[in-house]
Amino acid sequence: MAKLTDYVQTAEAAEILGVSQNTLRKWAERGEIPMHRNPANGYRLFKRSDLDKFLKKVSRPVNPILNRKPR
Repeated sequence: MAKLTDYVQTAEAAEILGVSQNTLRKWAERGEIPMHRNPANGYRLFKRSDLDKFLKKVSRPVNPILNRKPR
């Protein structure tokens, strides 16, 4: 069972991902990142493990061949 400490609010989640809060809200609305609501106050909550999974999914190694400068 998840604990409240497993979740962060929008501001902290946006900081973890390195994006603005509005960007994070849009991604959550589109279903690109899972979002939960605090039943007591309705605030958006993001599970830390979901943020980690999202970061791993969107971070891809840079292709060194494409980044080489022409000789």
